[in-house]
Amino acid sequence: MSDELDLLRRANPVPADGPHFGDGPLDHRAERRLERLLAQDRPVRRAPRARLLWGLAAGGVVVVTALAALLGGPNSRPALAAPRPLTVHAHSTPVPLTELAELAAAAAADGSPRLRRGTHVQSWSLGLADGTPPVTLPEERVVRWHADDSRTELVVATDPRHPGRPVLTDAGGEPRTVADGHVLSRTTYPPSWSDAPPQAPPPHTPAALRAYLAETARTDSPDTPELLDAVRELLDHWTLGARESAALVRVLADAEGLRPAGQVTDRLGRPGQAYVYAGEGGRRMLILDPRTGAVLGLETTFEQDAPEYGVHAGDVMEYSAWMR
Repeated sequence: MSDELDLLRRANPVPADGPHFGDGPLDHRAERRLERLLAQDRPVRRAPRARLLWGLAAGGVVVVTALAALLGGPNSRPALAAPRPLTVHAHSTPVPLTELAELAAAAAADGSPRLRRGTHVQSWSLGLADGTPPVTLPEERVVRWHADDSRTELVVATDPRHPGRPVLTDAGGEPRTVADGHVLSRTTYPPSWSDAPPQAPPPHTPAALRAYLAETARTDSPDTPELLDAVRELLDHWTLGARESAALVRVLADAEGLRPAGQVTDRLGRPGQAYVYAGEGGRRMLILDPRTGAVLGLETTFEQDAPEYGVHAGDVMEYSAWMR
């Protein structure tokens, strides 16, 4: 397991031991290392991959999945504490989405980088149980497609903030601790194709992309939370190119209630512009690259206390950080 994690981290443009988790495109050496890791994949039966989804109802918190936070002996501690929410830099200047859309369009003039099928994402999800402290479930997922339309997916339990520490997982439906770098699943899927979103390639014009996201959300007129959910689903299937990112910023500029908040540094140390939506379902912060408009991350936090689960307003429900 440790060898596989080492390969994954060396292939990652955001290494765990980097001083600021600096981001950048994969170089040829990193691509070869990543391909070497994924080449080890063999067709296997896929274990259920739990994804914790949380909703805030008007009267309280609806918990879809509850986990025991303490595992092992009486002196055990939670495998991971809930991460702190991202904070906007003091005195930073918010950039309106319409202005960022212009910057993104200019950056996409040469069409590079291009759209790529597959994704590389690190995510954190909060697990709750009555009377026990909350914990996070961190994992990293890499999906790569091949020329014959087959794909490989590698899911590893790892928290880049604390390399080497035990990680909590509920893969298979049973909460337990695993070693940092434990492979939750390594799956090769046979060739497949779909002409429906989000499997279909996303368009690179705002009008067409708006319709694509509406189809992903399964509604003709998605509201802002539904739109952000559709963006998350899109990015879990595709790595957007410059033109698609520019079109997405145009679509987001028309989203009601998504307001500019200022500069942030995301969990991988990358500078970004934050855009916040506060409403039913939690407070959502979308982080965009300030030069290209590419989506860097999406964070959802609680808007009200839930003392029975040990969470407070502002605590992180879940976070995703996408990488190219």
